[in-house]
Amino acid sequence: MTSASDEEWRLFIAIELPASLRRAISEHIDRLRQAVPEARASWTREENLHLTLKFLGNTRVKKVESVSKAVERTAQRVAPFEILVGGCGAFPPRGQPRVLWIGIDDRSGNLATAHGFLEEECAKVGLARESRPFHPHLTIARLRQLKGARELATAHEQCRFDSIAVGVNDLCLIRSELSSEGSRYTVIARHAFR
Repeated sequence: MTSASDEEWRLFIAIELPASLRRAISEHIDRLRQAVPEARASWTREENLHLTLKFLGNTRVKKVESVSKAVERTAQRVAPFEILVGGCGAFPPRGQPRVLWIGIDDRSGNLATAHGFLEEECAKVGLARESRPFHPHLTIARLRQLKGARELATAHEQCRFDSIAVGVNDLCLIRSELSSEGSRYTVIARHAFR
């Protein structure tokens, strides 16, 4: 039995997306599902679409406040900015596709700057730095089977997703709870950019 002091929450730090953008992405997903109905994929639900800056995984509840403070310090170092959401692709870029994504264009460089500050502030509270380079994107599907995967990735790239400008004003610390109905996300702290 775990004591309350050992309780862990699954956490990540992200930028929430406006409802209009989430709706447009959901409509794109619907078109893909109709185009390649035989493909088996785990689709991101509209309410769960977000831009992850750092995945923390299982984190002790007693550490949540210090993580939130790290997010707050990051937000205080960055002014609000704009990103462009658009373009379609798959990971890996060659071979069997596993993930479908919509791209993020960080023309101002402020998203990368915010990510760098976030890594720095999180390291100060004992969280490991991400070893992989930061490639911002929105995951819209995880492909679970080979059947139809290549066709689905091709349809995704051909359907396109025209760029939509999004103002970014804050960072969120989010809890993810897994269940048989899928993940449920709860914002546990929101910190506005300066």
